[in-house]
Amino acid sequence: MTTQARSTSAPPTVLTRSGIPRPVAMIGLATAMFLVILDAAMVNLAGSTIRDGLALTAAELTIVVDSYLVAFAGLLLLGGRLADVLGARKVFLGGIAVYLAASAFCAVATSGTMLIAGRIGQGVGAAIVMPAALSLVLALYPSPAERTRAMGIWGAVAGAGSLLGVFLGGTLTELLGWQSVFVTPVPFGIIGVIVVVRAVPSVPGRPGQFDVLGAVTITTAISGLALGMVAAADAGWTAPATVTGLAVGLASLVAFVIVERSAARPLVPLGVFRRKAVATANPVMLLIGGTLTSLFFFLPQYQQDILEMSPLAAGMAQIPIAVMIIVGSIVAPLLAQRLGVARALPVGLAVLLVGFLWLALDPTTSGFSVSLLGAFLLIGTGLGLGAVNATAMAVRDSADGESGLLSGLVNAAQQLGGAVGLAALAGIAIGTAGTDGDISFTTAFLGEAALILIALALALISTVSTRRPEPAAAR
Repeated sequence: MTTQARSTSAPPTVLTRSGIPRPVAMIGLATAMFLVILDAAMVNLAGSTIRDGLALTAAELTIVVDSYLVAFAGLLLLGGRLADVLGARKVFLGGIAVYLAASAFCAVATSGTMLIAGRIGQGVGAAIVMPAALSLVLALYPSPAERTRAMGIWGAVAGAGSLLGVFLGGTLTELLGWQSVFVTPVPFGIIGVIVVVRAVPSVPGRPGQFDVLGAVTITTAISGLALGMVAAADAGWTAPATVTGLAVGLASLVAFVIVERSAARPLVPLGVFRRKAVATANPVMLLIGGTLTSLFFFLPQYQQDILEMSPLAAGMAQIPIAVMIIVGSIVAPLLAQRLGVARALPVGLAVLLVGFLWLALDPTTSGFSVSLLGAFLLIGTGLGLGAVNATAMAVRDSADGESGLLSGLVNAAQQLGGAVGLAALAGIAIGTAGTDGDISFTTAFLGEAALILIALALALISTVSTRRPEPAAAR
């Protein structure tokens, strides 16, 4: 199939059950994104309390967060393939069940090891459910223009999850303890299951095989890179654990590329990267993922350890970020309609870059300030604009049978960026602090700004190399 044929074909429209409006079905599917973001936001707010309650070091707390991200990122591509072959609705419901069971296990964890095991389970469930949910959304909204608008809704839901998460994370941690943040997603997940069962019909899968070797090599690659970087925080960049982890990760990444080039049914047909939109959007989303995950890992600790804010106050202070993520997500499709997605993406990244530089250089030493508020507003707006337009660029032209692949790919890029980006920045920030267990937050925030600067450069290069305007239908 030629590139042109891919860009003009669209997946079959999924009709909702019993005349239920599409937006209702969309709400049920978006619950998956909502509860994953909600839980992540709450866990980040509870990070300092979890660390104290289970007597963890800063590096061990990083492993708690990264264990989830490694499982999530490593299995997302396989999750997208499962959605295409087995049927997206069936896979969605199975993934939700795994995620909720793992969340309940995390709530009863009594050690760091138990919590890590539960977080891995959450990552597996999220990797199954997320591409399935996005695949069903793409089927509900088949045209490129509709998909750009749908991605705006998707991003707004993510912002709503973050908004509620930063509020509940601080509140529940203070009132009920950190275990409560793992119980809270369960009722939201049950509501999502009920809506999807009622509103979204079963979608038949497409016959195919699973690239198990590809899944194993990419998961090993992500795990090796992330664990090697986390080890650097404790043992240094030349320590055997660090060198071994990075070597295994890089070797597995090379093996993954070799496997995908020769596999009859590859997990990722490498030919999709010949499409300019896919080749630009996924690296950009990888870098956004690295900044997003590390921001909400470092920021609550910065607020509580340096600015001496309580978990509740820290959560309330982050509400402007979450609100502006919603606003940015709503504005993103309008900006893309006016400028084209390829030109709208650098705008969001530029706003995000200014916000991170502002945060890194902010002079606030205690409490919450007007200056911090300005940085938070820019960061939230930039995250909403950037993530929505990067996702829309990556998936808008998916052909029949590709929605699970492309949605899994862009989600995997974000989570891979989160896992490796957090590990790398944590290793650098902890290593440069000069004191065991401490974190250099200025280094961390400057590192996040550097990642966004690279993403902005990639987006601008792609825009400059565009020789003709995007077709109106693709906007």
